[in-house]
Amino acid sequence: MSEREEPRLLPWVSPEGKTCFVLGDGEGFVSRMADQVEAVQLDMADDLVAHAEGMLGESKVSERELRFLVGHLVWALRDVRRVAVSRGARLGASGGVPG
Repeated sequence: MSEREEPRLLPWVSPEGKTCFVLGDGEGFVSRMADQVEAVQLDMADDLVAHAEGMLGESKVSERELRFLVGHLVWALRDVRRVAVSRGARLGASGGVPG
């Protein structure tokens, strides 16, 4: 482990909605699990963007469908932002930690 450990922002929150972190060298079980969860979140965001692009070509999309899509886009964007903040922090970039 490094002399000064920096906490890693995890891609999930506690059941109470609190931000979660892990300390370590990035090789432990929790870090590996976080890497896998981040990969799934990014893949899901890609799929959602592809779905949204497909809907843009549709002439008739209901308000319900659009609300559903926007809700999931917001969810995916929040996940992707969290991944970016976490990875940026590990690279030494400045940025806030999402609440």
